[in-house]
Amino acid sequence: MVGDAQPPSQERRRGASLGLPADGPGSLATFSSRAVAFVVDALAAGLVAGLVTAPRLPGNWSLLSFGLVTVGTLVAFGQTPGMRLLGLRLAHPRAAERLALWRVLARTALLMLLVPALVVDADGRGLHDRLTGTAVVRA
Repeated sequence: MVGDAQPPSQERRRGASLGLPADGPGSLATFSSRAVAFVVDALAAGLVAGLVTAPRLPGNWSLLSFGLVTVGTLVAFGQTPGMRLLGLRLAHPRAAERLALWRVLARTALLMLLVPALVVDADGRGLHDRLTGTAVVRA
């Protein structure tokens, strides 16, 4: 019947503008999973820095270790230890290519400021990902 047809949904699907699937591998990661991965990485960086500065507290050295661990693991593996633990990875704008060092450096520098990661778009991507053309997706 004509009256039984459902009108098209006006709801915007996360990741549609990027050509990503709605769910499953390759879909955009949720804000909460990205936040937990960040906390895991920050705690690991604090522990690494604490080993170097012991018996004193690491202070800003943990920020340096966070940057080094993040850049090193993103370039080498495409994911940080926190991302790996939560089944996430950083996606390049073109699927078949490796992440360029400049993207990883710029993204990490912005992430270390924290505020760009908290400013999200309609897809849920942080400003640091939008500016570098990357996205955190499910692995």
